[in-house]
Amino acid sequence: MIDFKLDPKTGTPFYRQIIDQIKFGIAAGNLKTGEQLPTVRALAVDLKVNLNTVAKAYKELEIQHILETQQGTGTFISETKVQISAQEKKGKLKEICDEFTTIAFSYGFSIDDIIKQLKKQ
Repeated sequence: MIDFKLDPKTGTPFYRQIIDQIKFGIAAGNLKTGEQLPTVRALAVDLKVNLNTVAKAYKELEIQHILETQQGTGTFISETKVQISAQEKKGKLKEICDEFTTIAFSYGFSIDDIIKQLKKQ
């Protein structure tokens, strides 16, 4: 199971962040075929978002055959293989780095400070 995190500062709609985290989770092997996801209600409460936000994300992933919902049982990862293109991975990493460096620069850290810290990680 993955630990969903939503960031209101990115400008990306919450439903899109949920979709991306599920797709990247499957592609990275953190979510496996047949694994059950939290219910719409449970995830909405956990993330403190409207039920419709989670429902929209799940519905879009169902349309893409990435998720399967079984009445009375829950929502599960389907057998559809999810592959993230190199370009999409690169774009996501750039987005993360842009946000990270913006925050770090606002605190007065230099690029050298950031690189040194990342090498320690």
